[in-house]
Amino acid sequence: MELCFATNNTHKLEEVSAILGDAFTLKTLRDIGCTDELPETSGTIPGNSRQKAEYVWTHFGVSCFADDSGLEVETLNGEPGVDSAHYSGSRDHGKNIQTLLTNMTGQTNRRARFVTVFTLLLHGVEHQFEGVVEGQILTEPRGAGGFGYDPVFVPDGHDRSFAEMSSAEKNGISHRSRALTKMVAYLDEQVIM
Repeated sequence: MELCFATNNTHKLEEVSAILGDAFTLKTLRDIGCTDELPETSGTIPGNSRQKAEYVWTHFGVSCFADDSGLEVETLNGEPGVDSAHYSGSRDHGKNIQTLLTNMTGQTNRRARFVTVFTLLLHGVEHQFEGVVEGQILTEPRGAGGFGYDPVFVPDGHDRSFAEMSSAEKNGISHRSRALTKMVAYLDEQVIM
């Protein structure tokens, strides 16, 4: 089955490709001729995910899926949340992490969670799948792998940040892999039926 992953984020493409394996033929936005900036103006993670998938389906008529993710920090009332990618006012990962750590100065509650929502538009019919991983925010970055907030996020049950884990380790427990696993299970049912 061919599906387009509606993202220009190469890190997400690598993660999703590794998780999907050979079960599906994954097309990129470039593969379908889409060079547009996809909309992300809904104000919620599920809404942004939906907007991106709907844009591809409406303009290109291709079955696709899109995701939106965010880091929700308990002591910051869920920030950065839907604004995670540009929390510092830019898309610079280092600046976003520094803004987060500055805003958490003096906080003893370090609880946080990563949330991903995939929106699948299969022949125009929408389905959403959520993945969550709970954890803690470190006081300083650790590790050189991953992207985004990975250097400051330690998932529950582990003592290393996502950035200190191999791609395979992270993909085994991440919010994105949990949402994607649900979506793949649904797609497998559709192929069998």
